[in-house]
Amino acid sequence: MLRRLIMCVVVFAVTACTQEPKITENFGEKITLQEPTRVSKILAQPESYVGQTVLVQGKVLAVCPNKGCWIEIDSDAPAEKIQVKVEDDVIVFPQSLKGKQVLVQGVVEKLHLTKEQALAMKQHEAEESGEELDATTEVSEQTIYRIKGLGAAVLN
Repeated sequence: MLRRLIMCVVVFAVTACTQEPKITENFGEKITLQEPTRVSKILAQPESYVGQTVLVQGKVLAVCPNKGCWIEIDSDAPAEKIQVKVEDDVIVFPQSLKGKQVLVQGVVEKLHLTKEQALAMKQHEAEESGEELDATTEVSEQTIYRIKGLGAAVLN
């Protein structure tokens, strides 16, 4: 009897650990790609991915507090993340996504910001988070790589 109970527990544990994650919620277009690209791989050679449609997977670190028009997801490499920006009011990400695993399909894009544009972006980010931008904040031209999100799926 004990042997049978132990076998049941082992079988349950193995099947519970090996089950594929299931999609619990969808946003935007249906995901069609099968194989995710590691975020670290995109960030290591972003120019080679610009204009390409990719599928990435990661934990949601932040959600746009105003319109839910972007999320940041973590990378498989420490201290890396990538922003996923969607068209305003077409896809709206809820704050409840923070901490959840997602699959995101979208096109890698490159934004080159002038000094003025970079400052305007910093001001916008400060407003979104309810903070005031420090008047001594200095910015310079910068290039940002992000994903223009087309569809996303939340995993259990």
